[in-house]
Amino acid sequence: MNTEFNKILVTGAQGFLASHIMPLLGQAFPSAQVVGVGRKDYDLLDAWAPEQMFKDLQPDCVVHLAAKSGGILDNRHRPADYFYQNLAMNTAVLHEAYRAGVKKFLTLMGGCSYPAKAVSPIGEDQMWNGFPQIDSAGYSTAKKMLLVQSWAYRQQHGFNSVVLVPGNVYGEGDNFNLTQAHVIPALLRKYLEAKERGQPEIVAFGTGRPTRDFVYAGDVAATIPWFLKNYDSSEPINISSGTRITIKELAETIKAVTGYEGQIVWDTKQPDGQMDKIYDVSRLHALGLNCPTSLRAGLQKTLTWFLRARTEGRVRL
Repeated sequence: MNTEFNKILVTGAQGFLASHIMPLLGQAFPSAQVVGVGRKDYDLLDAWAPEQMFKDLQPDCVVHLAAKSGGILDNRHRPADYFYQNLAMNTAVLHEAYRAGVKKFLTLMGGCSYPAKAVSPIGEDQMWNGFPQIDSAGYSTAKKMLLVQSWAYRQQHGFNSVVLVPGNVYGEGDNFNLTQAHVIPALLRKYLEAKERGQPEIVAFGTGRPTRDFVYAGDVAATIPWFLKNYDSSEPINISSGTRITIKELAETIKAVTGYEGQIVWDTKQPDGQMDKIYDVSRLHALGLNCPTSLRAGLQKTLTWFLRARTEGRVRL
């Protein structure tokens, strides 16, 4: 297909991943106008907003990043909010993109949409083998419907949409609100503040035994222009490092990066989530792509950004 675009629309432009992706879109598509919108521009939960957005902006390419996302505790407390808001936004935006004649639509879903009993390393062919982990099922099931919608609109209308599946993403611009944050920004903030206050210990949730596969946001962002230029399929692709680390090992690494010298106390009454979740990145590598940033290097970049952004009042706390 023709990969020259006149205008690329990015929804959720004030979000974490958008801050990494948008500069790269400008570099990869120098003749295209890259337009970012957020909730203050168009509240995509309003029935009129998606249609109006496409009428006003008339993009021929969309990178749809707008989502309601948060950590495991917030997901457990508000599953209906996570389900409804994501399902409503995604369904309407993809539908209106098709109606507006958009040439290419790309969006992301979470690896939490894989079945709770998926066997690691988790390949894309396991997506429909069971129900997701119950702690985030509202969010993850809503996001999973993107795959169905992408397939259905391609089959019936020939609409070219792509759904990618990043692993556990972290990096500069992440959400450091302890109620909503994922594990890396939550632990990084806890360690740093404990160090600054001279606290002898911090509390981490769970047992520390689960294993995860973390991926630096800059690595995920670097693949997006390639997929816009080269990938025309509704078959999902995992984007992650494919590297296994326990949450306890992660905690020790963050402790070292922040220079905290106290103890870690594990609150085993809090949920662990899925015990083993590592992504099979064979399809990604077969396309000539990878996510090369080491965990320690990515954590150092995230910490450096956090310290500067906190001083400037730009961190979500």
